[in-house]
Amino acid sequence: MLRNLYLMGYRVSSSKCLTICLGLTFLMGCFIATLPIPPPESQNLRISAKTLDKKKLAIIVPFRDRFEELLEFVPHMYKFLKKQNILFDIFVIQQKDSNRFNRASLINVGYIFTNKNYDYIAMHDVDLLPINDNLKYDYPGLGPLHISSPETHPKYHYATFIGGILLVSRDHFELVKGMSNNYWGWGLEDDEFYVRLKDAGLKVFRPKNITTGTENTFKHIHDKSYRKRDMRKCFNQREVTRHRDRVTGVHDVAYTIHSTHSVAIDDLPITVVNVELLCNKSVTPWCKCPEPAKVKNTKQQ
Repeated sequence: MLRNLYLMGYRVSSSKCLTICLGLTFLMGCFIATLPIPPPESQNLRISAKTLDKKKLAIIVPFRDRFEELLEFVPHMYKFLKKQNILFDIFVIQQKDSNRFNRASLINVGYIFTNKNYDYIAMHDVDLLPINDNLKYDYPGLGPLHISSPETHPKYHYATFIGGILLVSRDHFELVKGMSNNYWGWGLEDDEFYVRLKDAGLKVFRPKNITTGTENTFKHIHDKSYRKRDMRKCFNQREVTRHRDRVTGVHDVAYTIHSTHSVAIDDLPITVVNVELLCNKSVTPWCKCPEPAKVKNTKQQ
C-alpha cells in the first residue's frame, strides 16, 4: 500500500509510515475479533460424554398370541417415548410352547437377553398404553418406578400393586434375583416380586403430580370377553404360590431360545425372541393343568 501511495505522488515519511502500519494492524485485529470462534475440543468431548452416559432402556414385553395389540402398542410407545428423548428398544419375549403362560419367567429371559447393553428394563404389559405425557420413563436409580400406580391403573387399586408397567434398574433386578419362576397361569407373580423388593429394602416409587385418574391415564386394550385369563388352580398351586419364593429367580430360569427376529411395525423396529420355557413337573406340576373331565350324558335316548 505504501508503494502505491508513492507511485500516486505522495511522499510518506518514516513517522507517517509507522502510523499507517499501526492503524492497519488495529483494523485487522478488529476484523479478526468479529469472526465466530469454534467451540474448544474439550466442549465437544463433554457433549459426547454426556450422550454416551445416557441410560438405555430395554422394554420387555412378555407375549403370547396378541398380535393385534402389539400392532397398536409399538407405534404408540415410539411416539410416546420420543417426546421424552428416551434411548430404548422393544423386546417381545414370545412364549412358544404348550405350557401355561408364565409372565415372570419371560421377563427373566428378557432381562438375560438384554443384560449386556441396557441399564434398566421396563416390565411392560402389551395391553397397557400410557397416554399422560407426565409419566416419565427415566432411569430409576433410587428404586423401582411403578408407572401404572394404583391411583391411575384402570383396574387394580390396592396399595401393594406393582403390575402393568414397572421400571427396574439392572442392579436392583439382580439384587432381588429377578422374578419367581413358579407362577404358571394368570396372576400373583407381581405381588411376589413386591415382597422381594420389600425384603431387599427397596422402596417402590410412583409418578408424582399426575392429575389424571383411572379413566384417562392409560388406554387399556385388553378385551376380557375375547381373551379370557387362565385363572385355573391345580395340584398344590394355590398353597405354594401364596408364599414368598426364596429359591427360584433369574439365575435358574429354564428355557431355550429357538429364534430371534428383527421385525418392523409401521417401519418401527422391534426384536421378537421366541422362547420355550421348560417346566420341572416335580416342582411345579401346574405348568399344565389337566383338562376337566367331560360330563357324560346319561340321559336315555
